[in-house]
Amino acid sequence: MTAALISWGKGRRAAAAIGAVSLGLLTLSACEKPTSLATVTVGSTTVQAEATPGCDGGGKVLSKKAVAACITKKGGKTITVHPGEKVRVGVDPEVAKSGWIVIGAGPVMRAPSKQTYRSFDADTLFMQQNPQTGQTSYSKDVTLQVAELGGGEGPKTLWHFTLKQQD
Repeated sequence: MTAALISWGKGRRAAAAIGAVSLGLLTLSACEKPTSLATVTVGSTTVQAEATPGCDGGGKVLSKKAVAACITKKGGKTITVHPGEKVRVGVDPEVAKSGWIVIGAGPVMRAPSKQTYRSFDADTLFMQQNPQTGQTSYSKDVTLQVAELGGGEGPKTLWHFTLKQQD
């Protein structure tokens, strides 16, 4: 009888240990890698956002259809900008490693950046050039897009922010 109690106790401990390890592995497998953040700072105001829904390829390049849908999206977190202010854009180091660009009312950067932080003149971000006339105009608000690049294949992730120009 004593032998049965001893072996049953050892069996319970072993079963509990196996259960704890299994539960731990199950919990770890359910964890998702957190999405990267993009940050926009104007003066002392900062807004941070996760990738725009439907615009995160999970580390892979987005399809052409997804890119077309993402480019036309408006919105995102809003920040007010006064004329002449600096707009600072920051990305996670993993995004910087891939390379990234910023698009305002038109292209803003000549080449992708590998830095985690860039600074832009607000006036440049609100500037639009009419392709037919060549004339320049300024928007009152603009969707600022931050795009993580996937080599020469296209964007992997896009973040959207709305910049509103304060008079």
